[in-house]
Amino acid sequence: MARGACRVALPLRRSGASAARPPDRKDDCTLQPVALSRYSVVNCLGAGKQPTLAALRSRRSGLQPCTFEAARLDTYVGQIPDDWLAPLDAALAEFDCRNNRLAQLALRQDGFEDAVREAALRYGTERIAVVVGTSTSGILQTEIAYRHRDPLTGALPAQFRYATTHSPYALAGFVQRYLALRGPAVVVSTACSSSAKVFASAARLLVAGVCDAAVVGGADSLCLTTLYGFNSLQLLSPARCRPFDVARDGISIGEGAGFALLERAETADAATPFLLGVGESSDAYHMSSPHPEGLGAKLAMQRALASAGLRPADIDYVNLHGTGTRSNDLSEGKALCAVFGNRTPASSTKGWFGHTLGACGIQEAVVSLLAIEHGFIPGSANTETVDPAIDIDYVVNNRPQAVERVMSNSFGFGGTNCSLVFGRVAR
Repeated sequence: MARGACRVALPLRRSGASAARPPDRKDDCTLQPVALSRYSVVNCLGAGKQPTLAALRSRRSGLQPCTFEAARLDTYVGQIPDDWLAPLDAALAEFDCRNNRLAQLALRQDGFEDAVREAALRYGTERIAVVVGTSTSGILQTEIAYRHRDPLTGALPAQFRYATTHSPYALAGFVQRYLALRGPAVVVSTACSSSAKVFASAARLLVAGVCDAAVVGGADSLCLTTLYGFNSLQLLSPARCRPFDVARDGISIGEGAGFALLERAETADAATPFLLGVGESSDAYHMSSPHPEGLGAKLAMQRALASAGLRPADIDYVNLHGTGTRSNDLSEGKALCAVFGNRTPASSTKGWFGHTLGACGIQEAVVSLLAIEHGFIPGSANTETVDPAIDIDYVVNNRPQAVERVMSNSFGFGGTNCSLVFGRVAR
């Protein structure tokens, strides 16, 4: 273990509704591994883990020319077809919006809903937390309501419900109600690191004995505010985004959702992947641009390694934030080189399904878990010539390779950085 690393033992498993006493903390703070007993994902590549895996294997990007709503922008997006998004049941009608429909679609994939209900039988519904991330939440619902405001008074339609659609907390409220859970419910909204930081927040709840399991993840949906906002920042690429390419020229916005069930390590079998470490930092450098030398990104990666009790050489693959903008990729490349040198394989998967903003943390966590499960490093879609100014082992074509441990980076506006380490644990 690295000098200064800190190990915190998770509390013993408890069941039922009784309150748990927080465990005694030791002097160091390395994270005790947390099991990811089930996970699911939806994006423009398909609904469920298998379509995402198949697209990565066949190198099929899901980005298409933007035709979303009334947007008239020369860009590509990762849009999920409307006919995939079923309306919510009558009992949940107050939550009905595109973002929560995305969440519902993800909850119904890969046996996730059933796994949570089984966990509720083990622990009790009040002992399972919901910790989810979003950036846009249901902004689209407010945009639609605004178009139908009263022409005389300007009042929004009476049926519009901000609290259960547009509000960032609406996502947690919906997920908790849908899964019939009664534990703590929290939303993290830190731009593009939102659904990565939920892993850290949930791990802390487990360490503190507040809960015995946690549903983590996030959802973000397309809306005109986001599309035109990034267009005003001159960050949208007119082509499919090409991370780390010498000619990269911006992002492609996507939408998606995903969830993971975190449980204590003693509940897992040998095939179960684990959250091994988390690292967070804040640049406090600029509202929208990363630190040019990647200082915050470097600190997040170093803290994730220390949290996992690992060295850089122990990481087999780094899933980069890699948005495809000039400044982001360069600063992240500098940070990666400072921590790992140029020998650790790395790639960005945003060329496959776009930058899903508040959902990209969970999307790329799932990609990391698929890399571990299926033994390959996913290449970078649309990237043709890697920028020679970025001295890292950037993987363009899929690389068959045993993968035991992955670091996944998510960096948001304002320098809200989060790095996660996933891997298997010897039993």
